[in-house]
Amino acid sequence: MSSRLSIALCAILLASPVLATPAEHAPRVLTGDDLFNLEAASDPQIAPDGKRVVYVRQSNDIMHDRARSTLWLIDVASGVQTPLVAGAGSHVQPRWSPDGTRLAYLSSDGDGPGMQLYVRWMNTGASARITSLPYAPRGIAWSPDGTRIAWSMFVPDEGAQLGKAPLKPPGAQWAEPLQVIDKIVYRTDEGGYAKPGYVQIFWTSADGGAPIQLTFGAHNAGGQIAWSHDGREVLFSANLEPDWERNIAESEIHAVALDTHAVRTLTHRRGPDRAPVVSPDGQSIAYVGFDDRYLGYQNEQLSLMRADGSQSRVLTAKLDRSVADPRWAADGRALFVTYGEGGGTRLARVGLDGSLRTLADNLVGDEFDRPYSGGQFSSARDGSIAYTGGDAQHPADVWLVRDGKPRQLTRLNRALLGARTLGKVTPLAVSAFDGLPIDAWLVTPPDFVAGRKYPLILEIHGGPYAAYGPAFSTDYQLYAAAGYAVVYANPRGSTGYGQAFADQIDKNYPSHDYDDLMSVVDAAIATGSVDRDNLFVTGGSGGGVLTAWIVGKTDRFRAAVSQKPVINWTSFVLTSDMTPYFARYWFGKYPWEDITSYWAHSPLSLVGNVKTPTLVIVGGEDHRTPVSESEQYYEALQLRGVPTALIKVPGANHGGLAERPSQSAAKTAAILAWFERYRSAANR
Repeated sequence: MSSRLSIALCAILLASPVLATPAEHAPRVLTGDDLFNLEAASDPQIAPDGKRVVYVRQSNDIMHDRARSTLWLIDVASGVQTPLVAGAGSHVQPRWSPDGTRLAYLSSDGDGPGMQLYVRWMNTGASARITSLPYAPRGIAWSPDGTRIAWSMFVPDEGAQLGKAPLKPPGAQWAEPLQVIDKIVYRTDEGGYAKPGYVQIFWTSADGGAPIQLTFGAHNAGGQIAWSHDGREVLFSANLEPDWERNIAESEIHAVALDTHAVRTLTHRRGPDRAPVVSPDGQSIAYVGFDDRYLGYQNEQLSLMRADGSQSRVLTAKLDRSVADPRWAADGRALFVTYGEGGGTRLARVGLDGSLRTLADNLVGDEFDRPYSGGQFSSARDGSIAYTGGDAQHPADVWLVRDGKPRQLTRLNRALLGARTLGKVTPLAVSAFDGLPIDAWLVTPPDFVAGRKYPLILEIHGGPYAAYGPAFSTDYQLYAAAGYAVVYANPRGSTGYGQAFADQIDKNYPSHDYDDLMSVVDAAIATGSVDRDNLFVTGGSGGGVLTAWIVGKTDRFRAAVSQKPVINWTSFVLTSDMTPYFARYWFGKYPWEDITSYWAHSPLSLVGNVKTPTLVIVGGEDHRTPVSESEQYYEALQLRGVPTALIKVPGANHGGLAERPSQSAAKTAAILAWFERYRSAANR
């Protein structure tokens, strides 16, 4: 690290707000310390009889600076909840047996070989570890008769070899052997540089026993798995073609037999087919996917086929939205799905005739830092559905919808947030330059006074094919607590507004989404509560791209923070962990085939215009928008003499930039310190 950069980072940290200790005074607004005390519900699993719900309770361990997952049990009738699995380690993915007498789950109990499969007998409370696996299992599923459990798991192999190293003498301490890479996708943001091997399907007895491998070969098999009605096959999604590595968006649904390991391919179209679910009578299989047109974004549709793969038809052809997570209703006459709508997530019932009825519209995910849309659910035989719900003032809790009536079952943050005054989040109507309506929301400081002018932060979502909504955000509440108004929006290209809305940026990003964001800022100013001379901008991933694009287009912002951006599309598509996807779907050509288009959409092409002081932040282990992208931008700004600094978040990947509470709080404090440095003195 250079001395100049060290000085810059020290200055940021010294300028960061100092958190008061409890001895000084009780905080009235949200603080960085509070990130350790927030909790969220995820993966709620309702029992088959609808009387109990097991969910994953996400909290943070302040001594280890990490999220901690425990399993809690809710009695639906009384609302009383009790800890179910809450010992050392992390406990996730609870799944009820078909008869509701047992619960399978994954656990790293702090004393064993990592994450393993456990079964708990609910009547006695006894639990047993039924696997001792070398790698963590993924996606568990019970057989219909409750005698077996299937899952997927990584299986190593020797990998590519070139030549032969000398024979190491016994006891010698040599360097690590050469790493030979011959795969087109050789690293992932979730796991870093990939070990040689593939993900395969396994099953074992629900009472414990040897794991039985079902799939083999040089390909990955997994995703959401399901059992056939008779329990003789396991369904999974995969691309089993020889060129699968170059077509990572392609997959079909297959069935593998337990006795012969023979594989039947059930779908046959160009495009991804995944998430198979078998009807209660075993006659039909529902799944999601689309006919691939090589667009940057395409709606995933719910389809239905016979159990042999014949007579496939789309059920949600009239719904111009993407659906996810299909589950059969117990009577087999409908399916439950989620879909994005206007920045939020809805839970709906889809009839076999394609009819759709919304059951709940307040689903949220378990993320804290930014208000991305999301949510999870499960259903019982009586039609009751447990789901994660919340709003802009409340992180995810467990909710239940029965007979069309949603009911909140948990209030995990009532004590903490009840003692805090949060920034108010209100919708903001925006009309783009061409009349296109844009959804936006304005967050005002907790001590908001009408008529007063507040500095404004424009915060931009990533993706770019994603969406924000009226959900809880620690980043926004910390910005608001520091006296800033925050505006966020879903510019064209965002999901939840239909295919045509998303197509506005297909092969053309960034473009008029920039104009949408400027209209959003103008709409915020028009409320009369924003100081037009104190505007700031930040965003991550796709939002980092647009932040760098914005400061190359306009000088209206006093300072900017570009988080984990793409700066040069040519270098990005050749170094990202999803190289085959981005070049093909976002540009349609490789860089050497159309360098003009790649450069025209690269923020680096505009760096000669930048005058705005711009901080750059990236995770030290980011393999999605590699660290080199941020470093390119930082160096370009340095060479031009634009005020800048580079912050690397140690150990953080792309998706986990705010995963550890201390780093999330420090990142937000650094952003605020950067903005304060360039904020007009007249507005302090």
